[in-house]
Amino acid sequence: MNRNDRRVLIATAIVGVLVLIGIFLLGETPSNPPEGGKGKKGGRYVPFAATGSQQTETFYFDPNTADSTQLLRLGLQPWQVRNIYKYRAKGGVYRKKEDFARLYGLTVKDYRRLEPYIRISPDYLPAATLLRERNDSPRQPHIAHSPHPTHETHKIKEGEHVILNLADTAMLRQVPGIGPYYAKEIVRHGRWLGGYVNVNQLDEIDNFPQEAKKYFVIAHPNPQKLPINQLTLQQLRRHPYINYYQAKAITDYRRLHGNIKSLQDLRFSPDFTEADIQRLEPYIAY
Repeated sequence: MNRNDRRVLIATAIVGVLVLIGIFLLGETPSNPPEGGKGKKGGRYVPFAATGSQQTETFYFDPNTADSTQLLRLGLQPWQVRNIYKYRAKGGVYRKKEDFARLYGLTVKDYRRLEPYIRISPDYLPAATLLRERNDSPRQPHIAHSPHPTHETHKIKEGEHVILNLADTAMLRQVPGIGPYYAKEIVRHGRWLGGYVNVNQLDEIDNFPQEAKKYFVIAHPNPQKLPINQLTLQQLRRHPYINYYQAKAITDYRRLHGNIKSLQDLRFSPDFTEADIQRLEPYIAY
């Protein structure tokens, strides 16, 4: 061979080798997907992403103390759990159920599902509430029964009653089954409501002893009224019977239709049930 023929032959061999190397490296797409949980995506076979979500549960929890495992079991997303941890790390405190509704990404559906199970410990209330309880509670005159004071609390007998809206913590502790903790909770919840209108409202206090309810009566209830057509959204939601979405439904109704003349005006709102309307009615002024 002359020199030119040799060059052509060498060049052809090099090109052939490069083509073989390219075919070997790139390979061909298999005609059938490999077994073992793989699927096709964009012409290539890749493992399936995990699609099965953990089954959600519902149980009582305190957003101030619940750990990540509990929050995930409740159906929250990992990034929402991280936001809760960041909020608590910065000193944030959930003081009432409605505060949890501010969690970024929480839907109305999820909040309504979780709201009945939220339990905020009284330890997370502002310490100033202790001073307000002490200053606002009516005082009973001290009667000395003996020159030797005793710390024992006299308990009332079967058939005797305490007027719920008039009793202070000292009188409440005379009810069988009521100690200092529940006495303070009864006063605090009554002040939050604006006054009791039914003894069964005591059931709204966590784990309230049922046997104690028979010792309470309601005499001439005169609850504090909410001027529903004047209050702002933030003022409305301070009442325990009005959550954020209900307060917004009220303000939206006023904006679209004018003043509310009866709570029955809200009966078509998905945020109000008939039970919600009935328990709120004694506290509303038009």
